Amino acid sequence: MQVGMVGLGRMGGNMVRRWMRHGIDCVGWARSRTGVAELEQAGMTSAASLADLVARLAAPRTVWLMVPAGAVDALVDELLPLLAAGDTLVDGGNSYYRDDVDRAARLAPRGIHYVDVGVSGGVWGLERGYSQMIGGEPGTVRRLDPLFRALAPGRAAAPPTPGRDGAGGTAEEGYLHCGPAGAGHFVKMVHNGIEYGIMAAYAEGFNILHHAGIGRKDHAVDAETAPLRDPQYFQYDIPVAEVAEVWRRGSVVASWLLDLTAQALHADPKLDGYAGQVSDSGEGRWTVLQAVEEGVPAPVIAASLFARFDSRGHALYQNKVLSAMRRAFGGH
Repeated sequence: MQVGMVGLGRMGGNMVRRWMRHGIDCVGWARSRTGVAELEQAGMTSAASLADLVARLAAPRTVWLMVPAGAVDALVDELLPLLAAGDTLVDGGNSYYRDDVDRAARLAPRGIHYVDVGVSGGVWGLERGYSQMIGGEPGTVRRLDPLFRALAPGRAAAPPTPGRDGAGGTAEEGYLHCGPAGAGHFVKMVHNGIEYGIMAAYAEGFNILHHAGIGRKDHAVDAETAPLRDPQYFQYDIPVAEVAEVWRRGSVVASWLLDLTAQALHADPKLDGYAGQVSDSGEGRWTVLQAVEEGVPAPVIAASLFARFDSRGHALYQNKVLSAMRRAFGGH
């Protein structure tokens, strides 16, 4: 099996390494040369350009894009003159699923197959494996199965779900063909929306623990701030990092995200190395938009998305409006 990888950053580079461990021939190209020498030493063939990458692949070619969603269409434009009928273009980034539907329709008249793959695993995927949610034509997805299987965590990553004994299927391996074009990124979109909500719940809970000793602080009495009613009930100095550690063991809220939180709190208990500004790469927004289109409630995901906007200072103007109103009606 052979694959060409466009984009050799933290995700793309580690995916290439995992493929090569499984005997897959990899040709790679990236606009940045950072890390390319190490991949070459590991066995990857480095291409000098997109044209060189395509030329080094045997037909039918498979070109996998691992780049930000905003860069995909420009790369498709560059690759189209280089590809031929029977070739397959894979987008493994976090594209909006509607873009996948449009791209597949655009490529189909030229006989070029399109597959969208939502990849979850982050920088830990090299060792743990990558969960994959796949959209595309069944025949094309079957042909690329060795690529998906090599990236996947495998059955040993989790115990069998009770009652599924003998059910089979690739989901137990860690990858799944979810449907036609766009289905893979649709499922990954919702996956990331759920992730927003889980992360927000952890953050809110740890913040409550962090402030559990607020009753020990002096509080000025004024007309502007509601007083702490019962300070005697807020006298705790909760070891937040230790709570994260104990929750990892046997608790209902144990998870990989909690594992990562515990690591961060151990390394930097006061989190002084973090600015508190949280980015969103699109999936949370798209999940909320999709919920609106479907007419289904998603208040947790929506609230977690808006909290990220707030963290970046995007609520400053509205807070000034609130301040102006309070001053106008009450002289506050």
